[in-house]
Order: sequence, then C-alpha cells, then structure tokens
Amino acid sequence: MPGAKTLVIVGASYAGVQLAATARELGFEEPITILGDERHLPYQRPPLSKGLLTGKTTVDQLQLRGPDFFTQNRIDLQLGQRAAAVDAGARTVTLADGRTLDYGWLALTTGARCRPFAVPGAELDGVLELRTLDDALRVADAAGRTKRACVIGGGFIGLEVASALRTRGVEVTVVEAQPHLLTRSFPPIMSAYVENAHRRRGIELLTGRGVRALHGSNGHVDAVELADGHRVDCDLVVLGVGVLPNVELAQAAHLAVDNGIVVDAFGRTSAPRVLSAGDVASMTIAPVPGGPTRVRLESIQAANDGARAAASVVVGREQPNTAVPWFWSDQFDLKFQMAGLPMHGDEVVTRGDIASDKFSLFYLRDGVLVGAHSVNKPAEHMHSRKLIAARAQPTAAQLADTSFDLKSVPTATT
Repeated sequence: MPGAKTLVIVGASYAGVQLAATARELGFEEPITILGDERHLPYQRPPLSKGLLTGKTTVDQLQLRGPDFFTQNRIDLQLGQRAAAVDAGARTVTLADGRTLDYGWLALTTGARCRPFAVPGAELDGVLELRTLDDALRVADAAGRTKRACVIGGGFIGLEVASALRTRGVEVTVVEAQPHLLTRSFPPIMSAYVENAHRRRGIELLTGRGVRALHGSNGHVDAVELADGHRVDCDLVVLGVGVLPNVELAQAAHLAVDNGIVVDAFGRTSAPRVLSAGDVASMTIAPVPGGPTRVRLESIQAANDGARAAASVVVGREQPNTAVPWFWSDQFDLKFQMAGLPMHGDEVVTRGDIASDKFSLFYLRDGVLVGAHSVNKPAEHMHSRKLIAARAQPTAAQLADTSFDLKSVPTATT
C-alpha cells in the first residue's frame, strides 16, 4: 500500500518540524510529509508578540527552517493543507480537498488557537487576536494608526503585546478579570512585581475587572465597557484571553483527550502508531514531590523536547521526555525566565533586590528545589534548571544569600 511506511505530521509547528528533523537525524529513511494549514513556511512564534510588533524583527527573520532544509531532508512540506479526518484503524488521513494519505506513523502537532471572546461587539473592526503570523501582521499594521489600545487579558501574551505597543508610543490599558496578573503562574510577590513594573513603564492596569461589551462607531471599535460600567476609550483592542488546544481531529478519531491529546512520556497517544507533541499534547511528566503528573505546556522547549521523544519512538529507540520545563517572556527591558513547575503552597525564597529589576525567586517543596523564576538573571536561571533536574535540596538560607555560589549545591553528579 503506497505511503504505508510514511511518517505523516499534521501541523507545521515547532513540534512538527522538530519531529521531522529529529527523525531524519536518528536515521529514519522512509518518506515524511508535513501538513500545514497556513501558507507561510514554518515560523517562530515568540517574536510575534515581541520583536515583530516593535519592528526589531522582520518577517524574513522568522523562518524556523529555510526551504532548502525540507528539500535536502526529503520532507514533503504541504502548506495550505488542512487535515479533515483521521482513521486510526485504517491508518489514513483525509485532507480537506478530499485526498487520502496512508501513514505508517502519524504525529498530531496541531497546536492551539485563541479562545473565543463572546461579548457584544467582538466582531467590530479593530478587535484583533494574536496567535498566527497573519494575526501579528494585522496588529503591527493597526498599531501604526493607533493612539490608545486596550489589551484584554493580563497573561504573558497580553503583557508582551502591551509592552510592545507602549514601546511604540501607544497609550495602553490592560484589563484583567483576575484580581492580579498571572495568578496561575506566579505567587503574589511576583504578581505584585509585574504589576508595579508595568505601571512604572506607563501601562494602565485594571485588574479584577470583567468586560461587558465592546462599543464602536462606523463599525470600528472605540471603547471597552467593563462589568462595573467603566469605559476604556481606545481605537485598538487586542485579545489575550488564552488558547484552546486543537483536539478536534483526535476526538473524532476516538483518541483519549483531557485538556489536550493525552500522551505518555514518549509522546504516544491512546491509538497505536499515533503520536502527539507541542501545545496540543497533555503530557506525562517526571514525578515531582507533591506535584502534578500530567500537564499541557505551551512553550517552545516543551514542543521541541516532546517532538524529540516522539521521533525516538518512530525509529524504535525510545527515549522519554524528562527535560525540566522552562519558558521565557520579554516585556520592556525585563527578561522573565521560568524553570520547573512550582505550585501555590511551595516555600518561596527571594534572592536579590526586587526593586533592582534583577532577582530570582526559588521554590522549595518538601526541601526539594522544584522551580525558579528569574528577572534579568540568566546565569541563575540556567543553573536553577540543573538543580531542579537533579532534585537538589539547597536550604532557603543558601538560596537567599547572594554571596553563596549556587554551583556548590550538591547534585547527583557532583
């Protein structure tokens, strides 16, 4: 049967491209097909809410791999092609244009999409979301004609967009429904720092405020009405209210789904010879004392590490994904770097002066270092990842002492 040995990858994402590249590096010689529903070559996503909006990054600088990479590695990259159905029993993928592809291995790296924002006026011109390159280009174009913007959602994407727009001279208001910014990701001390940092740089923050409606004139947005009746005048609204994993193909094919496509540490789904990685994957992670065993991580690192594990399965040399999760966010002159999976209730230790915009927070659980958040401290971030991976047990006093050399903390390899 033609194509019965082919690796078909649905989603030209970080995970999809990395999976194909790693499979070739590990010696997979059979055909590889990547299906991407966008018409752009696979591209980097972090600059979309950062450098692309400020003008520091051009579209040409976004490519993950040049066209020659796919040709040289015999990867059939089919852009503008949407997968419509998967038959895991017959091992086929049906495309929106009616074609059917046979596969030997299938990888679903379908990513996520913006969460719908169902309020009156959401359809007005000037109300934009930011997930894809086309989205970002629309925001960048609108920013050039904007005097005042309202960003709805105080998560990482929302705050990155807000800082980029403010850097361009736009007046920006951020509206966040939760009482504080980033409450799911940060403890109160870090949330308070982020809020103060943005206010000091000219951002107006309205926290604990829901949105009732968007208003406009002549079809274009001109105000955001909050639940308490307050109105924010603006000529651009950017939605940053989170994402939903693209699990529809998997659900229709009867794969296990739980806030994403359920996979093990190797990227294996509940269906034979079907893998998944990236933002869509609900992953099994290495156990941490008192922590979660399954998460869905929206980061480049998680996508690449999950893709490498999945590729190892394709070539029959299984290697689980055991990497420490890490993530970063650039906002104004601040580089936030996060490692591990801290939780509310962990012991929080501050290292450095928060007011200096250069410090780290460390998280201890049952005496084990499980997480670290750093601001403009890249060396501490890098070393914290090694300590977390080693399940090191530094004392709170050692972590708080800036004169103490973190390299001296004992690990399994020292």
